[in-house]
Amino acid sequence: MSKSDLIVGLDIGTTKICAVVGEASPGGVDIVGIGTAPSTGLRKGVVVNIEQTVQSIKKALEEAELMAGCEIASVYTGIAGSHIKGFNSHGVIAVKGGEVCSRDVERVMDAAKAVAIPLDREVIHTLPQEFIVDDQHGIADPLGMAGVRLEVRVHIVTGAVTSAQNIVRSCHRSGLDVSDIVLEAWASSKAVLTAEENEIGVALVDIGGGTTDIAVFADDSVKHTAVLPLGGQNLTNDIAFGLRTPMVSAEKIKVKYGCALAEIVKGDEVIEVPSVGGREPRKLSRQVLAEICEPRMEEILTLVDQELVRSGFKNLIGAGIVLTGGTSLIEGCQELGEQIFGLPTRIGYPRGVGGLKDVVNSPKFATAVGLLNYGSEKEDFDIHFSSSSPNRESTMFSRVLSTMKKWFTDVS
Repeated sequence: MSKSDLIVGLDIGTTKICAVVGEASPGGVDIVGIGTAPSTGLRKGVVVNIEQTVQSIKKALEEAELMAGCEIASVYTGIAGSHIKGFNSHGVIAVKGGEVCSRDVERVMDAAKAVAIPLDREVIHTLPQEFIVDDQHGIADPLGMAGVRLEVRVHIVTGAVTSAQNIVRSCHRSGLDVSDIVLEAWASSKAVLTAEENEIGVALVDIGGGTTDIAVFADDSVKHTAVLPLGGQNLTNDIAFGLRTPMVSAEKIKVKYGCALAEIVKGDEVIEVPSVGGREPRKLSRQVLAEICEPRMEEILTLVDQELVRSGFKNLIGAGIVLTGGTSLIEGCQELGEQIFGLPTRIGYPRGVGGLKDVVNSPKFATAVGLLNYGSEKEDFDIHFSSSSPNRESTMFSRVLSTMKKWFTDVS
């Protein structure tokens, strides 16, 4: 297959790096390959060791290329970390000529982005919530409408310039071009949320290894985003300390036997726990493990609930909460979520892709599959709306790409 038909999502996570290869098809995207590798160069979603990150990316790419039978040249990659900040903004302009054209849309978006941002931060996304033409609210696409005043409400996501530079640099040193850099919560939403949930109002909570990403949607638009510096790795640390077992063993125990709700564990369940220093393994009640896991999971979900209340949008969440990410697979997570949020809660599995979809049928692949879906939508947009010249820099969505190139030039 030609490189132009391929779309690759690269999820650079705190505990794993995952590359998912898709091929554009009339119905969307077909999965043709996947590769994963342990991640050792990140902490809480931020690159702290470029060399280790590059090695992990290369391993994941080799596996994905072998499975897909292709060579990967460019990727859509995610960004997370507690440095991510989201806020809502508003722009207004006068319409020239009495009819809204694409230039007017660009001008009003620029007006909404004209806010003071520190020099060490950069805009990652400007996501339109709604357009308003002459006090007519709720317009998704104002092109061609008659009016004299155009307004837009947007959600702006910013991140630390250096964190984005390090992600781009890691990809470049792995021999990859970065087609775009995407907020991980936004990417995950592309994989696990339904159109009805987006319309009614839903909160996506992606509990990864190092961070928990939150995105609130209502009326088909993003209302709020946040990133908490807690995740499954904190749970692994607690298990290692509480059961006095190596970190590698603690991770395996968490995945296989972890439970977020002690009350659902049967009293006679026993697990084997490896010891440190060559001592004999011990047998412990699974109840003990659940009593270690529950407080940490309760803390993470309570902090998420506090963030939803603080944002002022919790009352918009009519469709409830969708938990995704690898840590959401722990038994009892959904039930604990319903207790804490007081809202319907479900575990989000990737959807909307074809081909080898069974190999990515797990919440831990939500971000990678979402990056794939994002890339497919963006390339469709470029095909339909770019000018006749092949210059993709002219499209609204491609501005981030030019920013990435500038960042990489700055640090080279």
